[in-house]
Amino acid sequence: MSRDSKKRGRGSRTHGGGTQKNRRGAGHRGGRGDAGRKKHEYANHPPIGKSGFKRPQKVLEDVEVSNVGDIDRRIDTLVEEGVAEETDDGYEVDAETLGVDKVLGSGQVRNTLVVYADDFSDSAVEKIEAAGGEAVVTSEEDTDETEAEQQE
Repeated sequence: MSRDSKKRGRGSRTHGGGTQKNRRGAGHRGGRGDAGRKKHEYANHPPIGKSGFKRPQKVLEDVEVSNVGDIDRRIDTLVEEGVAEETDDGYEVDAETLGVDKVLGSGQVRNTLVVYADDFSDSAVEKIEAAGGEAVVTSEEDTDETEAEQQE
């Protein structure tokens, strides 16, 4: 025989909560707020303390990048602005005058480009050379390293 939910606990003094001292105060709940998050309630809260590593801001370097496809697409505009030169074979572009430190390889290269930059991605070098151009690294650090490797 089932009992109506409205009738449950009627007729008893504590409505199924034990003695009248039970359910009194926050001790019945294990404390108020975040109480017990280090002990008995740790599973219900995010971990305490820091984790992971965050690189210091003074160590980070902002590297300005551009895609080789964007340079190829805007090559006529760059020649008009004087940033790039048109040669017999194709075009020469100095990425430093564009404010670009590294050339990335997204996009298509249809023109023969000779690009001077501090750094290139592998895919950018592949695309430039596949179109008959050349990727020239101008940074001093890389040239020092390559000279040291050649001497060994």
